Amino acid sequence: MRRRDFLGVMGGAALAWPHRAQAQSAAQWPDRPVRLLVTVGAGGAADTLSRNLSNGFSQFANGQPLIVENRPGAGGTIAAAAVVREKPDGYNLFLAEVGPNAVSHVLGAKLPYDPHTAFTPIVHVANLPAVVLIRPDLPYTTLADFIAAAKKQPGKFNYASAGVGNWTHLFMAYLNTQAGIDLVNVVYRSGSEMLTALLRGEADTAVITVSTALGQIKEGKVRALAGLAKAPMQQLPDTPPVAKTIPGFDVAVWHGIAGPAGMDPALVQRINGIFNQVLQTPTARTAISGAQAADIVGGSAQQFDAFIKSELKRWPEVVKAVGIKQQ
Repeated sequence: MRRRDFLGVMGGAALAWPHRAQAQSAAQWPDRPVRLLVTVGAGGAADTLSRNLSNGFSQFANGQPLIVENRPGAGGTIAAAAVVREKPDGYNLFLAEVGPNAVSHVLGAKLPYDPHTAFTPIVHVANLPAVVLIRPDLPYTTLADFIAAAKKQPGKFNYASAGVGNWTHLFMAYLNTQAGIDLVNVVYRSGSEMLTALLRGEADTAVITVSTALGQIKEGKVRALAGLAKAPMQQLPDTPPVAKTIPGFDVAVWHGIAGPAGMDPALVQRINGIFNQVLQTPTARTAISGAQAADIVGGSAQQFDAFIKSELKRWPEVVKAVGIKQQ
């Protein structure tokens, strides 16, 4: 073999070696526990979804567990910022959602990350149905009745949220603007704490996932006025959508898995495949589609990336129109 040909072959092998090494490394992932940071406290819908994912994770992940770690606060940006500082090796993941991934950067506060570039989207997990609730001692039985009362008494009623920029705040602020009412935001740490505030009469209203509040709704401890999405809610078929009162209103509570920026594509594909397998198990489908009444999404990392980009375009425009600012 001539020297030039020999060097060409060796050079090609050298270029190919890192790709083979990365693929081999991705195939062996994980070889230790994986951490999933969640933006809310224990008991909320996002926390429950994460634990439903963790229950089926190890059987597809070399026997390694998915450890859920709650990092509530600052509209989800505390958890998000913690993840973006980690190595992009797949061992520190994040339950992405609309607040820290598509909204918080336009609320006025300076973030330690740019949501356009700080994350590697991995998989869109599910969309959870949510509902407008009020405490049962209030006399209003429809959303239209409550809106009419709020218009007559601006600032009298309050609503619970899980933080400025969290979807529970964003969606209610959007509802307020679309309805032309003025409700006061009171911050709690999770959906379960928000529900407790309604039960105690500390909060007048809130938007909470159906899975978090279904038991209390059926027992009459809180009253469901309307669903946030246009589609009927499987577990509350008699509760109309907000769109019946405010035409065109349609929002989704979405969650997905993301990691720090710069993750190897082969590793992303490996992790994406594992979570898609988890989502197809009967246990996960019963827990997520059944108990949480959620729409399982799944799909490729590229599809989730495109979805987040669409949210990054949609919600900042809404925030500016609504006038939400960091408190």
